[in-house]
Amino acid sequence: MPPPSLLLPPLLLLLGLHAAAAAVSEVSALMAFKNALTIPPTAAAFFARWDAAAASPCNFTGVDCANSGGGGVTAVAVEGLGVAATSVPFDVLCGSLPSLAKLSLPSNALAGGIGGVAGCTALEVLDLAFNGFSGHVPDLSPLTRLQRLNVSQNSFTGAFPWRALASMPGLTVLAAGDNGFFEKTETFPDEITALTNLTVLYLSAANIGGVIPPGIGNLAKLVDLELSDNALTGEIPPEITKLTNLLQLELYNNSLHGELPAGFGNLTKLQFFDASMNHLTGSLSELRSLTQLVSLQLFYNGFTGDVPPEFGEFKELVNLSLYNNNLTGELPRDLGSWAEFNFIDVSTNALSGPIPPFMCKRGTMTRLLMLENNFSGQIPATYANCTTLVRFRVSKNSMSGDVPDGLWALPNVDIIDLANNQFTGGIGDGIGRAALLSSLDLAGNRFSGAIPPSIGDASNLETIDISSNGLSGEIPASIGRLARLGSLNIARNGITGAIPASIGECSSLSTVNFTGNKLAGAIPSELGTLPRLNSLDLSGNDLSGAVPASLAALKLSSLNMSDNKLVGPVPEPLSIAAYGESFKGNPGLCATNGVDFLRRCSPGSGGHSAATARTVVTCLLAGLAVVLAALGAVMYIKKRRRAEAEAEEAAGGKVFGKKGSWDLKSFRVLAFDEHEVIDGVRDENLIGSGGSGNVYRVKLGSGAVVAVKHITRTRAAAAAARSTAASAAMLRSPSAARRTASVRCREFDSEVGTLSSIRHVNVVKLLCSITSDDGAASLLVYEHLPNGSLYERLHEGQKLGGRGGLGWPERYDIAVGAARGLEYLHHGCDRPILHRDVKSSNILLDESFKPRIADFGLAKILDGAAATPDTTSAGVVAGTLGYMAPEYSYTWKVTEKSDVYSFGVVLLELVTGRTAIMAEYGESRDIVEWVSRRLDSRDKVMSLLDASIGEEWEKEEAVRVLRVAVVCTSRTPSMRPSMRSVVQMLEAAAIGREFAVVTSVKVKVIP
Repeated sequence: MPPPSLLLPPLLLLLGLHAAAAAVSEVSALMAFKNALTIPPTAAAFFARWDAAAASPCNFTGVDCANSGGGGVTAVAVEGLGVAATSVPFDVLCGSLPSLAKLSLPSNALAGGIGGVAGCTALEVLDLAFNGFSGHVPDLSPLTRLQRLNVSQNSFTGAFPWRALASMPGLTVLAAGDNGFFEKTETFPDEITALTNLTVLYLSAANIGGVIPPGIGNLAKLVDLELSDNALTGEIPPEITKLTNLLQLELYNNSLHGELPAGFGNLTKLQFFDASMNHLTGSLSELRSLTQLVSLQLFYNGFTGDVPPEFGEFKELVNLSLYNNNLTGELPRDLGSWAEFNFIDVSTNALSGPIPPFMCKRGTMTRLLMLENNFSGQIPATYANCTTLVRFRVSKNSMSGDVPDGLWALPNVDIIDLANNQFTGGIGDGIGRAALLSSLDLAGNRFSGAIPPSIGDASNLETIDISSNGLSGEIPASIGRLARLGSLNIARNGITGAIPASIGECSSLSTVNFTGNKLAGAIPSELGTLPRLNSLDLSGNDLSGAVPASLAALKLSSLNMSDNKLVGPVPEPLSIAAYGESFKGNPGLCATNGVDFLRRCSPGSGGHSAATARTVVTCLLAGLAVVLAALGAVMYIKKRRRAEAEAEEAAGGKVFGKKGSWDLKSFRVLAFDEHEVIDGVRDENLIGSGGSGNVYRVKLGSGAVVAVKHITRTRAAAAAARSTAASAAMLRSPSAARRTASVRCREFDSEVGTLSSIRHVNVVKLLCSITSDDGAASLLVYEHLPNGSLYERLHEGQKLGGRGGLGWPERYDIAVGAARGLEYLHHGCDRPILHRDVKSSNILLDESFKPRIADFGLAKILDGAAATPDTTSAGVVAGTLGYMAPEYSYTWKVTEKSDVYSFGVVLLELVTGRTAIMAEYGESRDIVEWVSRRLDSRDKVMSLLDASIGEEWEKEEAVRVLRVAVVCTSRTPSMRPSMRSVVQMLEAAAIGREFAVVTSVKVKVIP
């Protein structure tokens, strides 16, 4: 036998050859994986080092090897790149990478089954979340070393292999939630309670039934326990009080009952607790010691007793939702005064006493919802300065006194609801400054005085209900400026005078109720020009004259003109049986068609003699018109020059009166100058308004049309501008003043410069910016898109010529195009650009109905220097109600995932045809919650689709888009995909299109 020294070299050679062969095998396996992927251009750099000719895969991006690169592959991480695949070769990976300990592929568009993954027996981390994997989750019992398992937010069917968990004693993270089509697990899996090393258990929307077992108390290391959106029954077990490390506990939307267990107060580290939408009862006393609570949501339960006074000392609490319970007593006086309190909703209880005065102490509160209780006393004056308030609702209480003046003029308030109390005093003149106010409900109080003319300046108003008060005076003509007003109710007051003809300018009016007042004079014929008017009640007034013939063109479901002093013939289309009670109490009215509820008109009641009189009057007026025209022709030339000279100074309806000095910064080749744009910024050219300013349609001399946005800055920014201007004046030097104005505009110019550099087919083009020399006015000039916004086409399609205005193919293309535009803002620029206000009205449509993202980045410009790159100041609410991500309510931070959430809401609009906020969703609910409660069966899912989506392939494609929307609107930011992934998933959702690559997409993951 040869000595060992002679055998060693051949042995080392064999080992080296074996290692080399293994490395080649690993390279081949990873290249097989890469070749199965559809790699978007944005991910190409990641795979640049993945080379089939490489001797070792250890230099591949995303690949780790043992022994600092000298051993086999231990980790493969391809995360959030948006890569797609119809099938992943797990069997090849697992068969060729025996040392693989980590396989992390979340937030992509990967599909197919995952059966082969059970062969990766060395795995410690398996993360497949946020993908479109389908089929059954295989038996994972061979993966005995697993520590982190995340298969949440996919499209798996069948039941999860719970028994396999028995072979994974070291598991620290188990996330199988949001696979809503799982076969129902009838009882809570006992295997989970043996996993004593778990820190995260995420099983929301996993179709689990039964009771929460006592064994849950074994999981003492849990930090995050989420069991929401299941079918759990029974009581919360007392053993849950052993989980003293919990930071987050989510139990909402189950069928739990009983009281909070004794000892629940031991969970002193708890920050987020949501057990809403259950059947829980008893008191809240167990929560007294949870001083670290940030968010407490217990709405839709049966809790009784007082709100613990200790809540007034909670220094971290920012969200409190206790509505729809049976709570009594008073709220703690200092509630919400310590932290940056965001919202309170204690509606529909039996609470009493005064409203706590300091909830907006930090200037961050957005919603105060306390309706349907027994609160008394006055509205604390502190809320008059709460400029961040979006909703103020205290209706159906016993409150009294005058409303603080500043409350009427809050700049961000959307709803003021004071109905059914005993408030007194007048409606504040400052209401005209409430630029975002859409709903004003003051019904059933003791308000007095006149309706202020300034109400016409609250141009966003959609609903006004001031009925059943003691108001007097006339209806102001300024009401005609409310183009969005849909419902106007001034019933049962003491309003006098005539109905203003300007009401005909309220083109959105559908309901008018003026009953029980002292209105006099003729009914204006302009009422008949309102295209949407559906209900008209003018009864119980002193109106006189004839019923206007123009009303015959309306399609009214309800009409009441009874008990007035009307005379003459009722227009024949209105003298029908359906309106039989509509004209009683007007003895002077008659009918020409012989109906039994009106007397027949005599010849003098408006027949031939009336027609003759009208003819004579017409001839006289025509003759007078000829005379006046002749005089006008003589005077025209003489007055023309003087009118032009006066226009130079007064500027008529122009927003900017005198020409002044302006600075134009061009970002494209322009065929116009700043004066041509400024001359077109007139009141009559106003086509839209919002939180960021007014938008004007300006037609240039060349015939081209541009859209001009007049930037409206926040109150804080305006104050800073005034301060800077004052400082410049003190310098008493024109050059110094110019330098100061330059400093003031520097950040604005910087931000606009960034926005102007954007070049993408799905982003609106910014042509130039125009700034006044003193920095007081700023204009942004964009290309004009002729087909309006997605919101208008989708929700106001009737006036555009068809139901919804958009078929499903167009909706799908808009979804994909808009996603690509938003993806470019997030991932295609030198630095990510956050939109901050994604919504359907900020997605514009060109002549071919291709979408363009608009108003991107404006929230930051408005906020100015007060905001950091990822936050906003209290002066600006970044987003629109119904579209804002839930975490914004307590963090005030805006991230890319905030935009993703908002875009998910837009997708829900496209699929359902519904708006983000609707009354039928309920108070404090939106389309996201409405949809989430209808995802537990295919029948319910199909019922969500807009009725206009008729073809079977369209329905299937819409369901796939719905799944993407559900992922985007996840409550947890880290569980939302990137916009890059969203684009991939939407493209993958296509049926029979060029980029259809997967058959099912539904994704979501664990934090």
